[in-house]
Amino acid sequence: MRYSNLIGELAKRKVSKEKISECLKIHRNSVTYKLNGGTFSVEEAVQIRDTFFPECSLEYLFATEEQKE
Repeated sequence: MRYSNLIGELAKRKVSKEKISECLKIHRNSVTYKLNGGTFSVEEAVQIRDTFFPECSLEYLFATEEQKE
């Protein structure tokens, strides 16, 4: 369950995994795991969206590869 939209937006806007880890107060490795196959809690998703991508919907940012097909 990879979050390719979120990964793409992070790259486009040059938001590092370190910035996400600071925002969520979790280890950088945990962010990498969540981006590549883990899951974000609703609270984490809202926090990421509100901090870095307020103009994007949660549905867009956190769409998985499976949901896009």
